[in-house]
Amino acid sequence: MTTIGILYPGHFAEDDFPRMEVLLDAVRLVVNHTAVDEDAYRADALTRTGAPERLAAGVPELQRAGVECVVWASGAGSFLYGWEGAHEQIAALARAAGVSASSTSFGFVHAVRELDVGRVAVATTYPEEIAARFTAFLRAAGIEVTATRTAGLGSAAEAARCGPDRVRELAAAADGPHAEAVLLPDTALHTVSQVTELEELLGKPVLTGNQVTAREGLRLADRRAWSPRLGRIFADREAPPAPVARWGQGRAWARSGGKGRSGKHAEPGGWGV
Repeated sequence: MTTIGILYPGHFAEDDFPRMEVLLDAVRLVVNHTAVDEDAYRADALTRTGAPERLAAGVPELQRAGVECVVWASGAGSFLYGWEGAHEQIAALARAAGVSASSTSFGFVHAVRELDVGRVAVATTYPEEIAARFTAFLRAAGIEVTATRTAGLGSAAEAARCGPDRVRELAAAADGPHAEAVLLPDTALHTVSQVTELEELLGKPVLTGNQVTAREGLRLADRRAWSPRLGRIFADREAPPAPVARWGQGRAWARSGGKGRSGKHAEPGGWGV
């Protein structure tokens, strides 16, 4: 059983995590809520949600649960710190937790790289000035953003009330022929039950805040997991060991860190990029 700690700000779309726990085999997603003093999609309020002392306060509960790693489940509460600041944020979280740590924002970067795509469209509930900071974060990681569409909502509570039709409209509005994937970064948005439907609608991979948060935890834990109901990022099983032609040959292949079906080695755990 792989046990992953999730630090989630407030109470909005955290029910996405038990849904993923059911769909993933032998994976436990332990959610602990951090305090939100003001639910507002403004840079100052969102940045306060990711303050080091606030994240550290949520760590003891996760430690008692025996988590193997911790992921800060906030998009804006991480990318608003900027590329370097977001690294410092999760480094401080890792020191407080005593295990490897990351955030939703880095989860998007690693998921895009795993899919081997370079151009993405962004569909976000945030106001334009907040959305622009996310696209800047992606560009700092070398990811091209072809288009950004914003719903211009004012709070996480508003995002949590968005139904499936609104999510579909937002994703479709952002999509275009040059985008190889569509990203929905808000972890307050209920999306896990819609991922495969959105991918069928758009004909390309879709990455959402809570989905990539869970996958980032699995990356840190060095655990491969699959579920066809969680989108293409979870669609492929890990390749089995190579056939053994002679005694010991298969063991040697395994110890060498053989590649999977994608042709790439799994990225090692730890914090940062």
